Amino acid sequence: MPLVTARTKLATVAALTALGAFASMGSATAAAPVLNGGWAPSTRCPVDAPAMLASDGLDRSPQCVVSYSLSGSIKLGNTTVTTGRTNLQMGVVQNADGTNAVVGPAGGALIADSATVPGGLMGLMCPSDIPFITDICRQLSDANLNKITATMESVGTPSDFDQIAGVLTDQPIVTIPVRIRLQNPFLGDNCYIGTKADPILLRPKNRTAPEFGVERFDGDGTANEEGDMSRLDLLGATQYDDSFAVPGASGCGLGWFGIIDAAVNLKTGLPSAAGRNRLTLDNTQTFLTGLFAPGIAAPEAGRVFSRNWHSAVN
Repeated sequence: MPLVTARTKLATVAALTALGAFASMGSATAAAPVLNGGWAPSTRCPVDAPAMLASDGLDRSPQCVVSYSLSGSIKLGNTTVTTGRTNLQMGVVQNADGTNAVVGPAGGALIADSATVPGGLMGLMCPSDIPFITDICRQLSDANLNKITATMESVGTPSDFDQIAGVLTDQPIVTIPVRIRLQNPFLGDNCYIGTKADPILLRPKNRTAPEFGVERFDGDGTANEEGDMSRLDLLGATQYDDSFAVPGASGCGLGWFGIIDAAVNLKTGLPSAAGRNRLTLDNTQTFLTGLFAPGIAAPEAGRVFSRNWHSAVN
């Protein structure tokens, strides 16, 4: 992947950087293979997905994107949560019309630590004028009963990539549909902020541009300045979004007729209109890996790409 081509992919990379960093309330990290050298970050890249395998090597060579961030924050209504470790992995292919399409791993693109909600359940719904909720509040002196964890879940494929925005600041790069699962003994197993039908739609922007460089390596990951593979590294960008709306909580409280939903929404200020919520992502790290000269491998670039990935598995 020549440097000029790599520059044209900055928008996709920056957009996925934001998604990966925001996913800091995701599910626990699953076991993944160990990959050699330049392939090392791409442990969950969907190289065997049909869309990746079908990519030709002229203009539609596949890419692996990995993005992570160790810290950040998200404000939803009246509640701010500090985010933790994140890991996003996706494939990217180019459509016939020149737009980019994202291919997610079978197990989901987002893997990251869950976050603890400050103040726990008491902070989300106590005190309350609702007698039933007041009774619950009296029981929350037990730390285990009070603790709430928030888990970010992807509920659809990212869309609306803007390549130009990826190298600029303050321009929306991509639209990302997500929901947040709240977990606590009183909330049950189906308490969410946002749903698949009514998700939180994030449109991240660059506040600062990343520094970038290019690495070359052989198909099996071994460093080689004349290797068949290349990796674009985008490091240190800060990103944000303050344009997204947040739906109200739903499904909370073990079927108690929406009473807990109402209490959570009242205390936290949900639903929350656009402009009252904010995402901040610190020091994001992103890696985009592709064939250095995809035309050489055409029309089997996707299959060559997959074979190279498998050859790097230790």
